[in-house]
Amino acid sequence: MEAHLKEAVAYHYGAFPPENLRFQELLDPVFETGNALSRYDQMLAAMHNSEILLAPLRNQEAVISSRMEGTISTLDEILRIEAEESEASEETFRQARSEAVETFLYTRALQRVQREIEAGRPLSEAMIKQAHQILLSFGRGATKSPGAYKTEQNYIGERRRSVSFVPINPIALPQGMENLFSFITTSKTNPLLKTALAHVEFEALHPFKDGNGRIGRMLITLMLWTSGLIKQPHFYVSAYFERYRDDYIDMMRRVSSDAEWTEWCVFFLNGLREQAERNIIVAQKIFDLYSAMKLRFREELKSEWATDALDFMFANPSFKNSKFTSHDRIPPHVAASMTRKLRETGLLSQIVPGSGRRPAIYGFKPLIDIVRHETEE
Repeated sequence: MEAHLKEAVAYHYGAFPPENLRFQELLDPVFETGNALSRYDQMLAAMHNSEILLAPLRNQEAVISSRMEGTISTLDEILRIEAEESEASEETFRQARSEAVETFLYTRALQRVQREIEAGRPLSEAMIKQAHQILLSFGRGATKSPGAYKTEQNYIGERRRSVSFVPINPIALPQGMENLFSFITTSKTNPLLKTALAHVEFEALHPFKDGNGRIGRMLITLMLWTSGLIKQPHFYVSAYFERYRDDYIDMMRRVSSDAEWTEWCVFFLNGLREQAERNIIVAQKIFDLYSAMKLRFREELKSEWATDALDFMFANPSFKNSKFTSHDRIPPHVAASMTRKLRETGLLSQIVPGSGRRPAIYGFKPLIDIVRHETEE
């Protein structure tokens, strides 16, 4: 191991939170990023049903954030797992690839934390542990201490099996996590800078045996939301970090090796700004699709329940036909008729055909195409 550690950077003991940020250099990035986030948030506020419209982007973030840690799955796989059951069972998981299950569980973990915060609970270590427990609750992750901090030293490597970074020692980890969450909950630091510093500190602590990157990027969305920078937890930044993955890793290492906290904050803020601008474009595409489909559904279905059907399909881009026909607002025979009409028009595609007692799984193609494009771009 010593040969592998020769050029490794070690955790910055005693240096968090930093005392030497060069605030003059951060004024413009903070202002520009705050402005971009505000414009994105205003767009969400204009959507009376943003929870329905943007929920599919969680799947996009799950695929990309998991892909950054080597877990390769496709959007179609995630949608299929979602369609099998709203609360997917172990039987559903056993039939899917473990990589796809891991990615699906990212979405479930984020939704659980969202519900906890909406119930009035503060963002905390316990909440992060709960999210981790869900994230690693099935498949390969189940053997990697879900919901528990590491008890052995872990390492971060990049290429040729060499170690590039040595996170905090597990003995010092409890104090490190306590310091981090004390900073998150009590510091008067600008919330954008606080989010930047908390993210890089979490990654440097690397508190879990596995899944640290996914939880760390989830923390970004949660902090932006709980600090009031965005009013809904629909902001996902992994696409930027994936595009600049080498820079992302290098900038985090240089925080520990050269105390480049200010440089990291500039990189992070630029990422948030760029992704906010990209998210505005995607959100507008989804909003425009919803507006166009509202008219199209009325024309095609000629039903007083046309908008209810549309809302269902935005909230469930893939679904079992039995779930749609048991819709609490649409009569079953009407829902069945709607499925047939929407398939004939090409708006619904059959993902999995029905077989015996097993109902067919359908996908709402126009919305899936938008999200897939953003995921694969």
